[in-house]
Amino acid sequence: MSLPAGLEAAPPAECTWLLRCLARCWHPGSLSCCGAGKGVWQCLTDGLGVSLVHSLYLLSPGVKDGSWTVLQLVEALGSCLENTDPRTRGRGIQLLSQVLLQCYSLLQEKEVLHLVLFYENRLQDHHLVIPSVLQGLRALSMCEVLSPGLAVSVLRAIFQEVHVQSLLQLDRHTVYSIITNFMGTREEELKGLGADFTFGFIQVMDGEKDPRNLLVAFQIVRDLIAKSYALGPFVEELFEVTSCYFPIDFTPPPNDPHGIQREDLILSLRAVLASTPQFAEFLLPLLIEKMDSDLQSAKLDSLQTLTACCAIYGQKELQEFLPSLWSSLRREVFQTASEKVEAECLAALHALSACLSRSVLSSDTEDLLDSFLSSILQDCRHHLCEPDMKLVWPSAKLLQAAAGASLRSYHRVTCSVLPLLLEQYTKHPQSSQRRTILEMLLGFLELQQKWGYVEEDGSTLLSLQAQVCSVVFSALTDPSVQLQLVGIRALTVLGSLSVQLVYKQPRVCSAHITLPTLFPPGSEAAMEAAGSLAPIYPKVFSGRMVPRLEEELQSEEESSRDHCSLQQRCLQALAAVSTHTSIVRETVPVLLQHLRKVEAGNAQDMVSVCQSLHRVALQCQQDAEGCWYYHETVVPCLLAMAVQASAHPLLGKALLEEEVLAAMVPIISAATTHLSPELAAQSVSHVVPLFLDGEVSFLPQNSFPCTFQPFEDGECLEAQRRLVALLMAFVCSLPRDVAIPQQERLLRELLVLSCSCNCPFTATTAAKCFAGLVNKHPAGQQLDEILQLAVNRIEPGLAEGPRQMQALTLLLWLGPAAADGFSLLMAESPDVLHKGCHADVRIMFRQRFFTDNVPKLVQGFHGAGPDVKANYLKGLSHVLNHLPKPVLVTELPTLLSLLLEALSCSDRVVQLSTLSCLQPLLLEAPQIMSLHVDTLVTKFLGLTSSPAMAVRIAALRCAHALTSLPTTVLLPYKARVIRALAKPLDDKKRLVRKEAVAARGEW
Repeated sequence: MSLPAGLEAAPPAECTWLLRCLARCWHPGSLSCCGAGKGVWQCLTDGLGVSLVHSLYLLSPGVKDGSWTVLQLVEALGSCLENTDPRTRGRGIQLLSQVLLQCYSLLQEKEVLHLVLFYENRLQDHHLVIPSVLQGLRALSMCEVLSPGLAVSVLRAIFQEVHVQSLLQLDRHTVYSIITNFMGTREEELKGLGADFTFGFIQVMDGEKDPRNLLVAFQIVRDLIAKSYALGPFVEELFEVTSCYFPIDFTPPPNDPHGIQREDLILSLRAVLASTPQFAEFLLPLLIEKMDSDLQSAKLDSLQTLTACCAIYGQKELQEFLPSLWSSLRREVFQTASEKVEAECLAALHALSACLSRSVLSSDTEDLLDSFLSSILQDCRHHLCEPDMKLVWPSAKLLQAAAGASLRSYHRVTCSVLPLLLEQYTKHPQSSQRRTILEMLLGFLELQQKWGYVEEDGSTLLSLQAQVCSVVFSALTDPSVQLQLVGIRALTVLGSLSVQLVYKQPRVCSAHITLPTLFPPGSEAAMEAAGSLAPIYPKVFSGRMVPRLEEELQSEEESSRDHCSLQQRCLQALAAVSTHTSIVRETVPVLLQHLRKVEAGNAQDMVSVCQSLHRVALQCQQDAEGCWYYHETVVPCLLAMAVQASAHPLLGKALLEEEVLAAMVPIISAATTHLSPELAAQSVSHVVPLFLDGEVSFLPQNSFPCTFQPFEDGECLEAQRRLVALLMAFVCSLPRDVAIPQQERLLRELLVLSCSCNCPFTATTAAKCFAGLVNKHPAGQQLDEILQLAVNRIEPGLAEGPRQMQALTLLLWLGPAAADGFSLLMAESPDVLHKGCHADVRIMFRQRFFTDNVPKLVQGFHGAGPDVKANYLKGLSHVLNHLPKPVLVTELPTLLSLLLEALSCSDRVVQLSTLSCLQPLLLEAPQIMSLHVDTLVTKFLGLTSSPAMAVRIAALRCAHALTSLPTTVLLPYKARVIRALAKPLDDKKRLVRKEAVAARGEW
C-alpha cells in the first residue's frame, strides 16, 4: 500500500533509521529510555526496543516542539502501517492516533487533509484496527483547520463502513464524540447532508445500551431537534430509537466510579421526548399505555413527561388523545393510594388545561378547552354533592387543577362549581359536611388570588359575592371550631381579593374575627387573618377590634388561669393587627397602659407585654413614619418607667428583675436599628445625657423623687445601675455614622462600672455596651488610648481578688479568654455585636481566630494536668462548633482525636458542644469519620443514657447521622446499635423517644 501524496517528506536516510527503530518497538518487554539531553531522533536511532507507551513519551515532545512534522512520522511508520499483520497495523495506527490526540492543535491544514484521507481509508481495514482509527478521527475532529467538506466526508465514511454497535463501549463513545465535535463546529456543513445525517446517526445509536453512551446520544438527539437539523421521513425512526428506553429502568452498580444515576438518564431522555411536537403522535399513545403500568415509577415518569410535553404542544397535537388522557388521569386520581401519583396527575391535568388555554382560536376551529373542561365537569361535578363520600376530594382536586391553569379555565369551571357548592352548603346542616364544602370553596377562592380580583361581567365571584360572604359569615358563627377556622381562612382570602361585600361590611368582618382571637383553638388562625386584613381596612380594625381587645385587658376579673390566658391572647392579638401605622397609633398606647398596670404584679406579666411590644416594633421597621412614632412613644415611656422603678426599688421590683429588663432590650433595639441617621441623632442627644447627667426632661411624667445617676458610687444606686442594659440596647443599635455625645466619657464610665460593679448582670451589660461602642469607634489614636485604658484595668483584675469575674467578663467581650468564653467569642451576639445592630463584623473572623488560637489550645491540652484538660477540650469544642464546616473538614484529620476524647469528658457542656460539632461532619466527611467508626459507635451509644436530655437527643442524632457512612463500614455494628437503641425508645421524654425512633429506623 502506498501512502497518500505528500506524505513522503522525510529524508530517505532518516526514514530508514526511524522505521528500523519503530519496527522494534512492537516487541513486548523491550522498554528503554533515552539518555539525558538526547534528541528523540537520536533515541530512536540507537536501536533500543521500547514499549508503545514509551514510544509515545519519546515522540510527542518532538512533534510539539517542531523537531519534525506529523507527516514525517507517518512516513517513518510506513512499514508498520503496511504490515500484513492487523495487530501490528493496529499498533502503528494507535501510536499515530495517540500522538495526534496530544498535538492536534499544531497541525496544518494540508496535514489534516492527508491524515483524514488516510484514516478514512483505514476504516475499511480489519476490525482490530478500527478502534485506533476512530481515536485518530476524534483527534482530527477537534482541529480548527479542518478543510470544508471533510467533516461530511468523515461522517459518511463512519456511517457506511463502521458497524458501531459491534464495537466496545469506549469505541462507541469515540464515535459519539466525533459526531458531537462536528455538530459543535461544522453545523452548516452537516445540515447540508439533509436527512441523511439523521438517518446515519439513527444507525449509529440503534441498540445502544451503555448509560455513559446514552447520555451523550440523548444530547445529540436534543441538538438535532433544537438546532433544526432536517429529520425528513425519519421522525418516527428517531423517536423509536430513543423511546425504546422509556421508561428508564436502570440501577447503578455499587461504588460506580462514573456516578451516573437513574435520574440523570430519566431527565436526559425526557428532554428528548419533550423536545418537539413532531413526536406527539407517537409519544402520547406510549404515555397513555405506561400510565396503566403496575409500576409506580413508570406512572410517575409518564406523567412527568406528559407535563413537560404540554409546554410545547398545542391543540393540534393533543386533540386526538384528550379523551384517553383524561380517562387515564381521572382513573389514577380516583383509585390511587399514592400521594406522589396523585400529585403528578394533577400537575399533568393542570398542564393540559394550560396548553389548551394558550391555543389561539380561529372562527372555524373547535374550542378544545371548553369541551375538555366540560368532560371534567361531567365526570366530577356530581361527586361534590356527596361531602361524606370517598370521591368528593379527588373530584375537587381535579376541578381545581384544571381551573388553576388560566383565567379562562377558572371562569369556565367556577361558573359551574361555585353555585353548586353554595347550594350544597345550605342543603347540608351538619358541621362536618359544611366544613368539607367550605374547604372546597376555599380552594377555588385561593385560585382567584393568582389573578387578583377582576371586576367584569363574566366574573363568577362578582355575581356570587353576596352568597359567598353569607356562607363565610355563617361558618364564623358556627359552634364547630373546625368550621370556624375554615371560615377565618376564607374571610382572609376574600379580604385580600377586595371583595366588595367584605369591603362594604368590614365591621362585620372585624366582629367575626375578634371573637375567635380570644378563644382557642381558633385564636392563632384568627390572629393571622386579622394581621392580613388589618392593612386593608385599618380604620375598621383600629375603631372596632382594638377597643374590644382593650376592654378585655381592662376587665377586673379575678386572676384566674383562664383570665390570664385570655389577657395573653389579647396582647398577642393587639400585636398581630399592628400592621398599619394608623393601627399602631392605637395599639401602642393600649400596650403601654397595660404595662403600667401590671408593673406592680409579677415579672411574667410584664414579659408578656414586652413580647407583644417587640413584635409591633419588628412590624414597624419597614415603615419610616411608623418606626419613628413607635420609637419616640415607646422608648421614652420604657425609660421613664425604669427610672421611676429604680427610684422606688421595692415598689418597682418586678420591672428591675433581670428577665424583664432582658425583655425590654430587644424592644429598644428593634425600635432603633431602622431609624434614619437624622432621627437617631435627635434621639441620642436625649438618651445619653439621661445616663451621664441625669437629664430627664424629655421623659413623660418626669418628676422623680431623686436624681438619676447610674454611674455614681453608692449601694443605694444599685437599682439605677441595672438600667445600663437599656442604654446598651439603645447605643449599640444606632447606625455607625451617628455621633454619640460625650462618647469618651461614656466609655470611661462603662469601663469603670464593668470592672467594679458587684452585680453580675450590671457588670455584663456594661461590658457589652463598652464592647459595642468600641466596635463602632473609628480607628485611630483615641481608640488605641481607650483599649490601653481597658487593658490597664483588666490586667490587675485578672489576678486573684474580688473583681476577677468582672475583669474576665469585660475581657471576654473584648478578646479571647477562658473556656466558656470561646463560645461567646465565636457565636453571634443577639443584642450587641451583630450586623443587625450595625456592628463591624469582619469577614472570616472565625477562621482567623481558629488559626491563631487552636494550635495553642492543642498544645496546652497536651501539657496540662488531668484536672485542667477538660477546660481545654471545652474551649476547643466551642471554637470548632462555630467554625464554618468547609474549614473544619480540612482540619478534621488532626483534630478528630481530640474531639473523640472530648466525648469522654464528664462536663455536659463539652459533650453537647462536641456532639453538635460531630453530627454535620458525619454527613460531610464520611470517609474520614469511617476510620473511627468503632469509637464513634461506642461513644454515641454510651451518651444515649446521659442524665441530660439535651445530650441524649444530640447523641441519638449523631447515631442517626452514622447511617450516612458507607454500608460496608456499618454492617458489623448493625445488630449492636439496634439493640442499644431499644432502650431510649422507652425514655420518659417524648423528644428523646422521637429521635430514638428515627435513628433506630435508619439502622
